[in-house]
Amino acid sequence: MPDAVGSPARARTNRIRRVFASRGLLLVAFAFSVMADPVSSVAYAVEAALRALGGDLSLLLATMGLVLAIIALVIVNYRQLISRYPKGGGASAAVGEAFGDGWSFIPIGALVVDFVLTIAVSVSAGASAAIAYFPALAPWRVEIAIGLLLVVAGTTMFGHLGRVIFAAMTLTFIVLTVFVLLYGLGVTPQESGTISDTAPHVPILAVLLAFPVAMALATGVEAPSTAIAELGELDDAGRRRFGRLTLWLTLGVVGTITIGLALELVHLQIGVPGADTTQIAELARVAAPAPLFAAFQLATALLLLAAASSSFQAGPGMLKALARHARSDGQLVGILPKALARTNGRHTPVWGVALFTALAVTITIIAGANDQNLVLYYAVAVFLSFLGGLLAMAKFSFHSRRSASLVLNLVGAVVVLFTLIMNLSRGLPLISLGAALAVSAILHQIWVHSGRPEGVRSVQAASTAKS
Repeated sequence: MPDAVGSPARARTNRIRRVFASRGLLLVAFAFSVMADPVSSVAYAVEAALRALGGDLSLLLATMGLVLAIIALVIVNYRQLISRYPKGGGASAAVGEAFGDGWSFIPIGALVVDFVLTIAVSVSAGASAAIAYFPALAPWRVEIAIGLLLVVAGTTMFGHLGRVIFAAMTLTFIVLTVFVLLYGLGVTPQESGTISDTAPHVPILAVLLAFPVAMALATGVEAPSTAIAELGELDDAGRRRFGRLTLWLTLGVVGTITIGLALELVHLQIGVPGADTTQIAELARVAAPAPLFAAFQLATALLLLAAASSSFQAGPGMLKALARHARSDGQLVGILPKALARTNGRHTPVWGVALFTALAVTITIIAGANDQNLVLYYAVAVFLSFLGGLLAMAKFSFHSRRSASLVLNLVGAVVVLFTLIMNLSRGLPLISLGAALAVSAILHQIWVHSGRPEGVRSVQAASTAKS
């Protein structure tokens, strides 16, 4: 009799264990694939901050701490966005609902520019990682970056690489970074690169002018709010939970790696590197044994290519969602040429990938495939998207009389606006802002001439939803 009663109980227990095991693996695969972009950004963001500080290592930790504090504030706010849109949608859904569909084109245009820059920066940083290990390749920097870009574009034609592969690349980089940092604890400091005892400005102003350059770490923070549309295996509550957990995991992982690198760079006195290497490559070279250094450089390059690949999927996917196509009821919707909706046998929007390839190649060539040049224009577009999303959430909080949420949204919006202003004060990022607004304006005009079709606010969700 006990066996008869116990067997169903054991069966239920086993089923529960399988569910938790499968959901745990799904969370790891989803979270660590989505955070490939912000994690890969540490390959150039910390160095960019030190360059902006004039090589003053004493201010590096304060600068990166400010960067992470702002990212944390954005993440706290984006938890609300995920709760409101469990089927995905991100800033474009919030802005469209709060202010009207036409305003959705501002975050859409901003993200188009962000995706192109992410591809260009990532392949350029990948070339830098290769050159840091093989300095003899330096004369072919542009050719290497373009070659990497074309390889990523080509593999995109074969469909999504999958969450597991992206997650594996991210986890490998994280593990190797931890080993490099641990080895570095036992290494005697040996000054290398350019180090200055005096920042270009008084300390507070120097930090305020330098931190926007390192805000490249914030790119990808918006990804969970749209990528949850991929999680067709889960209900709304499950997608909310996965999205929020991914945001906190991203902050924890990126924050820990960033602070760890900053502390060790200061400890080992590794300053602004020469032309043919990178700061984190010099850290690994000094701190780790040769085999670990080689593995670290390979993992860095692969993670950067994964970040480029994710943008190659998201960008053309957004254009596909905007393209004219027939819905299941036969109605024709969309505003862009039908060609952008055409896919190959693996559901890849071929012409969208071709367009992003052409744009990214052009920008990479103009920048000389120098990631430290490109990063100066980076993060402006995504902060424009952040600003729209936070203002929309503030409006929702105001109408629902949630005073605590309203204060949080407004503080977040003010901080994001301040970051934008400080970034734009450097001059060069105005080009990125202009490009984002130009793309937004062009799409808006096409939308108006097309009769203002509905569904624009859902473009981000549609671009990531499973085919």
